[in-house]
Amino acid sequence: MKTGSFIGMSVLLGLLAAGSALAEKSKAELITEAESAAPAVVTKNATIKSPDGKVLREGSNGWTCYPQQEVIGPMCNRPQWDKLLQAMMNKKPIDVTEFSISYMLAGEGEALGVSNKDPYASKPTSDNDWVKEGPHLMITVPDPAALEGISTDPKDPVYVMWKGTPYAHIMVKIEPEH
Repeated sequence: MKTGSFIGMSVLLGLLAAGSALAEKSKAELITEAESAAPAVVTKNATIKSPDGKVLREGSNGWTCYPQQEVIGPMCNRPQWDKLLQAMMNKKPIDVTEFSISYMLAGEGEALGVSNKDPYASKPTSDNDWVKEGPHLMITVPDPAALEGISTDPKDPVYVMWKGTPYAHIMVKIEPEH
């Protein structure tokens, strides 16, 4: 990922992490938190980045994991997911070219959550289906037609988030939020 990508990801996933409790965590704590997002088979050789995009541990398996952020919980992404999140942050189109998974097995934790309808929403409203999920997977598909027929109701165990946007993806709950 290029330097601009680091900045984009840090803005999306960190939103002012400096000066917060997140910024006070040690490198070891941030790595442990990032590793909580996915199974060990993924995290063992994953690159781990801090909330500001700094590489805490270089990896070799193509996965990138992030610790808890202010707006979203720990996550481990394939490159397609990092591209999607960067495009969303920059309000740019994205060409999803592959089936790709993002693990969020630690759930949202203390994160703020997100709108199920509007990828740019910054707070809950009466009509944006604000969600804060427990452990889940997120899945991109290269053909948006594959999302047809899947619920958009975040109360369902499997649903489409951000349907009708370039960032639409499948949410798969592993267990409810605690």
